[in-house]
Amino acid sequence: MMRMIFLRLIASVPVLIGVSVFTFLLVRLVPGDVVDALASEEFDDPRAQAELRRLFGLDQPFHVQFVTWFAALVQGDLGYSYRTRRPVIEEIIDRFPLTLELTLAALLISVLIAIPLGVVSATRRNGVLDTGARLTSLIGLSIPNFWLGILLMALFAVGLRWLPSGGSNDFAFSWDHFKFLILPAITLGASLAAETMRMSRSALLEVLAKDYVRTSRAKGLSERLVIYRHALRNSLIPVVTVVGIQAGALLGGTVVVEQIFSWAGLGSLVIRAINQRDYPLLQGLILFLTFFYIFVSLAVDIVVRHRRWHQLRQLERPRV
Repeated sequence: MMRMIFLRLIASVPVLIGVSVFTFLLVRLVPGDVVDALASEEFDDPRAQAELRRLFGLDQPFHVQFVTWFAALVQGDLGYSYRTRRPVIEEIIDRFPLTLELTLAALLISVLIAIPLGVVSATRRNGVLDTGARLTSLIGLSIPNFWLGILLMALFAVGLRWLPSGGSNDFAFSWDHFKFLILPAITLGASLAAETMRMSRSALLEVLAKDYVRTSRAKGLSERLVIYRHALRNSLIPVVTVVGIQAGALLGGTVVVEQIFSWAGLGSLVIRAINQRDYPLLQGLILFLTFFYIFVSLAVDIVVRHRRWHQLRQLERPRV
């Protein structure tokens, strides 16, 4: 296990380096820079613009800018935001809890919907409930997040006035906080639930065809015990893998939903950095999201390998 973790960590180094190079070049393909954005908003003095570019280091060639930024990155310094002059890492830390909260809420909603539907669909294969569950998952995969978010907002915020149309506040275990979370979490969780439901259904169908399941039934165990104690537990390995991948990808996939619901997380920060041509902030955000995705993928691999190792130990255990 430790060897696997070490090799995965070593393999992530060239990935992070490649992402840093690609990100540095990509953000500079966008026309204009932070000085042009400032000029259109506040002033239009060529001498002041030239001085700002000198202060930001934008008057240097690209390769000099990259070496300067990468040398600081190796030392753990993501730089300072051009607009707020705050360290990039502080900007990320301030916004990360809200995005993490939204991600966890969406994953919780998806799991609570997907696994029961997957079990019902697999145990009543080709029946009415199975057809309805598969149709629901197909609709969930087909509806874009932004469209579903607008529909939910129109229904529950504008029409019924049960929930706020957008906004966010600091975490507190109260209705005043969670009422802002409900609509964006459902919007994100709907498509995740559809994908997880399809995976849980196919995984459970595969496990139900195994010999040990038929043996459990032949021993006289109830169908409920066979499904929930034996089959479902062993079918959750691929589901855990899918949920873990979704968790890593969801942090970067909340941009649209956060914009729709004015949720002040990392997604909104990415949009702000792009609009303001805030290169250090945008580069730091992309690197942070990449690192988090690698970390989550590694954690999922560890959980899955531990579970498989535990299953092998149970199979090798002598029967009395």
